[in-house]
Parts: sequence; structure tokens; C-alpha cells
Amino acid sequence: MVFALEEINHSTTLLPGVKLGYHIFDSCVLPQWALQAAMLLVAGDRSSCNSTKPPDGEEIKNSLGGQPVPLIIGGASSTTSQILCQMLGPLSIPLISYLSSCPCLSDTHQYPTFFRTIPSDVYQVRTIAQLAIRFNWTWIGAVVANNDYGHMAITVFQEGIQGSQVCLAFVETMQRENIVRDARQAAHTIQASTAKVILIFVWYTEVRELFVQLDKLNVTDRQFLASEAWSTSGDLLKNPVTKEVAHGVLGVAIRSSPIPGFENYLRSLHPINRPHDEFLREFWEKEFGCSYAKFSVSSLANMSLHKSSLPPCTGTESLKGVQNLFTDTSQLRDIQYNVYLAVYTVAYALHGLFSCPTGNNSMCYINPIKVLLHISKVNFTTPQGEPFYFQGADIPAKYDLVNWQNTGDGPLKLVLIGRVDGLELHLNESAIQWSTRSTEVPVSVCSKSCPPGTRRANRKGEPLCCFDCIPCADGEISNKTGSTLCERCPSDFWSNDERTACVPRQLDFLSFNETLGITLTAVAVSGVTVTTAVFVVFLYYRHTPMVRANNSELSFLLLVSLKLCFLCSLVFIGRPSVWSCRFQQAAFGISFVLCVSCLQVKTIVVLVAFRSARPGAEALMRWFGPGQQRGSVGLFTCIQVIICIIWLSLSPPVPQPDLDIPGLKVTLKCAMTSVVGFSLVLGYIGLLACTSLLLAFLARKLPDNFNEAKLITFSMLIFCAVWVAFVPAYVSSPGKYAVTVEIFAILASSYGLLFCIFAPKCFIILLRPEKNTKKHLMAR
Repeated sequence: MVFALEEINHSTTLLPGVKLGYHIFDSCVLPQWALQAAMLLVAGDRSSCNSTKPPDGEEIKNSLGGQPVPLIIGGASSTTSQILCQMLGPLSIPLISYLSSCPCLSDTHQYPTFFRTIPSDVYQVRTIAQLAIRFNWTWIGAVVANNDYGHMAITVFQEGIQGSQVCLAFVETMQRENIVRDARQAAHTIQASTAKVILIFVWYTEVRELFVQLDKLNVTDRQFLASEAWSTSGDLLKNPVTKEVAHGVLGVAIRSSPIPGFENYLRSLHPINRPHDEFLREFWEKEFGCSYAKFSVSSLANMSLHKSSLPPCTGTESLKGVQNLFTDTSQLRDIQYNVYLAVYTVAYALHGLFSCPTGNNSMCYINPIKVLLHISKVNFTTPQGEPFYFQGADIPAKYDLVNWQNTGDGPLKLVLIGRVDGLELHLNESAIQWSTRSTEVPVSVCSKSCPPGTRRANRKGEPLCCFDCIPCADGEISNKTGSTLCERCPSDFWSNDERTACVPRQLDFLSFNETLGITLTAVAVSGVTVTTAVFVVFLYYRHTPMVRANNSELSFLLLVSLKLCFLCSLVFIGRPSVWSCRFQQAAFGISFVLCVSCLQVKTIVVLVAFRSARPGAEALMRWFGPGQQRGSVGLFTCIQVIICIIWLSLSPPVPQPDLDIPGLKVTLKCAMTSVVGFSLVLGYIGLLACTSLLLAFLARKLPDNFNEAKLITFSMLIFCAVWVAFVPAYVSSPGKYAVTVEIFAILASSYGLLFCIFAPKCFIILLRPEKNTKKHLMAR
């Protein structure tokens, strides 16, 4: 402080012609002494704390007489600053603190006269939260002071990590009154936790005890995050226990800045030049172990004690060769540089005040209200070239990022690895020595990040950082680590086996090369072969009664239609095309209508034949002769042909991939663009089949040896059962299996008609020729 004042007083640009004076009081780190000193300064006098109790009101009254000060630089703690502001606020006397960092003091409504040259603790906590996010530490433990300082740290840290998937594994508190017990409890919690990164927001004395307890438990693999309260503690750095437990500490520290000329100033100090400086005298006696003869008047009472215990100084003592914390100015943090800034803040505020063109700015009396106004508007560049200004009561956050590094056999070394300017973090990651004693960033997670192909699923009742990795469902992918959702592939793509990429879906259809296609082809060809064999048999024995009965012409036409039914099933196998889709439905519909029409006409012939045998019904058979029979079959078939032509002309089936069915393989099938057309084709076949079944049922009691009504009845029952079962099976079958169901229905119904109607006749023709006579057929 004195160095800054002398530097200002010698300046020709800052407050030219004005000399600043000062009163320095020792508060003895007690708020009550700080309050007493502030009252004396405001009242216009000075005192010291070299007494056993604060002076009473009468003593203060008798000591007044000096000039009141317009502002105070002080408040070595947030509590002290709060107390001083409560007293100085009504008087509008500014208080500039160099060490009070409580965020509560940022409230300009409650503390309108307060300013500080140290950043609010909020900023350092936010910086630590940024570090946690930057290094993906999602599972962090915390040990904080059991007071407003610690509670504030946890609150601000949680606010800083919101939305970043960082969670607190535990929060342990420490209180100075129970330091050993609390340190032991915190150490056991750290040992039991899976969190590898620990945030510590307490005073260095608590940290020292915590490290002792961790050393007893042999916990040496944790990465600690330090607040500015202990990140630069020389006691901790030199402690052997710290080297084992806390190597690699990453901490936030008050910005260090060299002050040009300050070291020379310190080394040039000598009591002979400052006879009234009691602080210097005490330091001199402690450093050199001697008593200086020329003391200030206020210290004469203690002279006899010093003379009896210390030899007199020779006067040749000097600080130029002394190396200790007092003369070391390489790392000026906390108090030194902040006090330096506070003095310059006052100087620039007074400079602005004295530079006002209007108003009575007497240098004998300075209005504290005007000083307060000018302090709030201060904006200057420090001798170190850094801009300085206030944002309310605070200054912009400026921190150093430090790392405790192992230097071999010696103590831990404090290394600068980065800086914080406002919200910007500048970090040299390659210079960091981690707790793992390597350049690899420690991992501290509750659950490892989900690999590509999986997604996160939060565990019930646990923090968001604790989750399970669930594989993506079929057709969904995640190509990033830590995905919370799986993305669905486009309709013409599907997920690969790893669920990490969408690949084009492969077209699939019932082909002649696969087992199922070969089997169905063999069955169809067998049907054609059997039908051809039956046709040959019937052709060879065409003159026998068994073949000629029930209109042999219709039997041959029925065999041809059955052969077409077997052959049309082959059209459904193979890659669907525009023409194959049209032809297969037309061939299916027309072939089966031709087949069922023949059966229906056969049944009508049987009924008419037996009806005409009755007296007076001879003319009935003439009206339903061979020409009418052929015409009926042609008429029934033409109706189906017309339905197919209209359907296939207006809205024919088209080859289309069935994208609704999940899977890598997508079936290329003939999609029915018109369900009505396909329903009419099937419905017409069903109508003819039901009619034939009904007519055959009515003719079932006619003579067995002559009519085939029972055979037609049984065959139509099988036919109807197959196609009734076909509908639900076709609708529920996925992909190419729907085509398989349709082919199976065609083959099953065709084989049913072939064997039910022609197997008994072939048996008689080939194996029982004695029954292939007109006499046997006409017998009752």
C-alpha cells in the first residue's frame, strides 16, 4: 500500500501536485477491531490494537481531533466487510476490500458503498464447473466448508453444470471446530466413492488435515480441484504428506502480476529511514535477531523487554541478501496485488474528482459521496497494462489456473497452466501433470459413455450421470458416443448389425434358387406331370364307359384347367415385374374359374340326366346338351376374363418393395393397388365354388356308380376349406411368405380337385377293369 502511494505521489500525470496521505491500522484479524479502527478513521483519529480490549466511548471521544478520511481500504474477510458496510453505508463512505470475495457483497442495494479488487467467489466456482465440463468429469465429489462460503460454492457449481450431464457423487462438509472428525469422515467417503475427481472448497488448514487422513487410508489416486483459498498455499506445497496424496492438483488462483520496482523497494527498507513504522521494526527484530535502538514513542513501553532478550542492531543489516516470503515478489497474489489495485483505484477516482471543471472540490475536505460516484466510474489501465473497471461492486473475473507438479525429490511445484478472463478459459492442457502421473486426463464417471449403437437409459432413483446402455432397436442407429436417443433409418434403409449406420435394404423375393422356391416348383411340376398322366390315361381309355360317363369332353377340359392351375403357380416365383404381376393374377383367376365351371356344369349334367329320366322330362336333356354345356363353361369363364381385363386395365398390381415389414431384407412383391379388383376375382371364384358345392350336395343321393356328385362334393369341400384358410394366412404372412401362402393354396386346391375326382376313376380304369363296364355303372 505504501509503495503504491509513494509511486502515485511521484507521478507527474496522476494527481499532479497532490500528495496522498494514509492511516494504517492493524485489525488483528478481528472484526471488532476493524470496526473500531473504521470508527476512529471516520471520526478523525487513529489508534492501535495493542491493548487487551476495545476502548470505551469516553476514550474514543477524548482521542478525536484529526481530519476524517473520505474512504477506507480494508475488510480482510467478507464478514468484516459486511460489518463495516453496515456502519459506513449511512455515511456514504466507500469501502474498498482487497480480500472479501463473498457473492453476497455484490448486492449494491444492500451494500451501496462497497467495492472490491478481488473477484467474487461465484466466478471461481463457475471456472471449476467449466473445467469439469471441459474434461468430461461427470461424476464429482465435493468437500466444502460448513458455512455460507461452502454452501454458496455448491449452489453455484450446480447452477454451472446444469444441462451438461455433470453430477455430484457426494457432498461432505467440514467445520473448523470439528476438523479432525470431519476430515476423517470426508476421507472415508472419498475412499468409498467411485468419483475420481474431488472439488475442495475449504480453508487450507482443513485441507491439510484432510490430506493427512487420506494418507492414512492410502488414497493417492484422486484428482483434486482447488479453490483460491488453498491452491497457492506454500504450507501445503511443502508438506510431505501433500506430495503423496495431492500431486496433480488443478486449482484456481488470484491472478498474479509483477509490480515493477516493488522488490527493490522492499529490499531498500530500513528502520533508520522509517522510525515510526512498528511493523518494519517487528519484522527487523525477527529477521535479524537484534533490537534497534531508535524506536517510535509508542513502542517505548516495550523497549526494556526487547533489550533484555535481543542484542542491539549494528545498523549494517540489510534486506538485499534476504530470501524469504517477504522479499519474494515472483508470485504476487491475493493481498499484495489487490491492495496495489485498490490504492490506484482511489487515486484515479480522486484524479477524476479534482479534474471536474465545476464545483468546489476543496482538497482540504473531500466529499465521500463524490468519491463514491467517481469510484463507480473508474476505468483505467494499470501500470501492468491491464484494463481495470468495476461492474457494480465487482471487477471482471481474472484468475490464474495452476497445477501442482512433482519435481522429483523436492516439494511440489506450482506451475501456471492457464488463465481465465471473464468467461473465457485459456488452458494449456499439454502442460498439466495429472494425478495419474501422466498426460492422460483422469476419468471420473458414474457410467461410461454409451458406445455407438446404443443409447442411454437413466436408472430409476439415481442421478442423470448414472445410466445403462441399451442397444438400439432394429431399424434405429446411434453413430455418436453417449447418444440419448436412437435415430430411425429412412424407409428404404435399415440398421447394420452394430446399429451404427443405415445401409440400403436388400430386395428379397421368392426365387427359383432358394429351397422354398425349388420345393414349390417341384410340387407344381409334379402336379403338371400327374395331371398329364391322368390326361393320357383318359385319352387312351376314352371309349370305355368310365371315361364316357358324365361327359368326357368336360373331363378333358377339367384336366387342362387343372394343368393350367399348376402352371400358373410358377408365375408367382421369381423377381416380380410389371407384366408378371399382371399375368399371374389373370392366369390364376381364369384357370380356377375354368376349373370350377367344369365342375359346376358336370354337376348340372348329373342332375339334369336323372331329372330327364322321370316321365314327362325327356325334353330337359335336349335343352342342356353338349353345346349348352360348352357354352356354359365359356360364359362363366368369360365373365372372369372381363373382370380381369377391367381390373388390370384400370389399376393393375405393380412390383413394389414392402417397406412396412421390418428387416434388412425388403420383399419385392406385386402390390395390389386396387383391393376391389382382387376381391372380385376371388369372390367370383368363391361364388362358383359355393354353387358347385350346393348342386353337388343336392345330387349326393343319386346312384353311386353312375354319378360323381359325391366326388365333386368332397373336392369342393377341400377347395373351399383351402381358400377360406388362405385369407387370414395371406394377410398375416410377412414379405415373400404371403406369396408362398398363395402358391400353396393354388397347389393344395388343385391337388384336391385332381385326386378327389380322378383318383377313383383311374383306380377302376387301371386296377379294376372289370368294373369299367356299362352294366356295372348302371347298376344300383
